[in-house]
Amino acid sequence: MKLHEGSTLREAAFAVCTALDRASVTAVLSGGSAASIHAPDAITSYDLDFILVVHARGAPSARALEALGYTRKGQDYIHEACRYQLEFPPGPLAIGDELIHQWDTLCEGETLLHILSPTDSCRDRLAAFYHFYDRNALRQALALVVAQAGRIDFEAIRSWSEREGASERFEEFRSLSGRSV
Repeated sequence: MKLHEGSTLREAAFAVCTALDRASVTAVLSGGSAASIHAPDAITSYDLDFILVVHARGAPSARALEALGYTRKGQDYIHEACRYQLEFPPGPLAIGDELIHQWDTLCEGETLLHILSPTDSCRDRLAAFYHFYDRNALRQALALVVAQAGRIDFEAIRSWSEREGASERFEEFRSLSGRSV
């Protein structure tokens, strides 16, 4: 897939994940970019945060990214035409103190995207709210609840919130969402 100035975040995410997958690298989209995929009308992100989960020794991942037009700049990758920067935060794939072993895989034609599930994406945004008092992340978590109605597991979020020591902040989130657990 050729990325260009008009490429969407979704197109860039699918192209990057597919290129890495073909190079024997499993990368899972996380952070605000995953939230943006799950709630595109409410959340905007301009970087793609991929956590590398599996990669073959000597895998040509840099070549795969270069073939898409990305070049490395410091720890990140930038594209001359496409506005979406690539970031590869250090693993493991986790939300707060909990390791993530399962994720969703979306397919569109011949492309794929490994991405946090809507519930885990919501927990990821809440982790930023719980630990860094990021009110924008709370708004993103609430937007996910609206966009992914029926796919957010509030009980899983409640029990994880307890383990994170954030029961009080969970109650604020639950109250603002209008949901009961």
